[in-house]
Amino acid sequence: MADPRQKTGSKEIRLNRFIANSGICSRREADDLIRNGQIRVNGKTITELGTKVSHDDDVRYRNKRLSSEKKVYILMNKPKGYVTTVRDPHADHTVLELLGDKCSARVYPAGRLDKDSTGVLLLTNDGELTKKLTHPSFNRRKIYHVFLDKPVNKNDLFRLTGGIELDGELIAADAVSYADQDDRSQIGIELHSGQNRVIRRLFETLGYKVEKLDRVYFAGLTKKNLTRGKWRFLTEKEVNMLKRGAF
Repeated sequence: MADPRQKTGSKEIRLNRFIANSGICSRREADDLIRNGQIRVNGKTITELGTKVSHDDDVRYRNKRLSSEKKVYILMNKPKGYVTTVRDPHADHTVLELLGDKCSARVYPAGRLDKDSTGVLLLTNDGELTKKLTHPSFNRRKIYHVFLDKPVNKNDLFRLTGGIELDGELIAADAVSYADQDDRSQIGIELHSGQNRVIRRLFETLGYKVEKLDRVYFAGLTKKNLTRGKWRFLTEKEVNMLKRGAF
């Protein structure tokens, strides 16, 4: 096995950049990790700052293998008719098609919105952040604007916050209210359950049909100034907010 300190080649990058691209820290912090002997490359502890590595090298921090792929974070206002899976032979369109050729990174939806739902969707290649944002145990806020086939009475709003059983699990909304006091068929609902099609199923259990479902808030992100079907890269401030959970 070649000594990583002896590597040369156009496809090689400095070790601190490799570490920073993995998303665990900045380049300056990566230098400290290297100096302190906390980085191993192909089984060897590396302390030399000028070390270069390739994308195929086994670079580890705390015995966890790092990926050199630069982390990308995209906010999309998902339109109706697109699925949030990467590949689906039965779907006409996936959300990745909306990115076109303006994003070369292999990103994936963080969580899901069903084909007929619209609104805030995060796409990223940061698997660790995706887990923190989507697993119910982390209690990340998700708020939806729901349009129903008829007005909802107040007793049913109380039932939603009290909990409704779905598949043997008691699902309770964190908050629910009328989105429009003049049209009580429009509901705003906040919950963190990860069950599939959970909002549609909750209202179906109560005897309502969801005609339109729009996610307006997800983990501190909104679709403000982002028209349906459009997307943008998150700002550094937004990325830091997500990583800190400051929302």
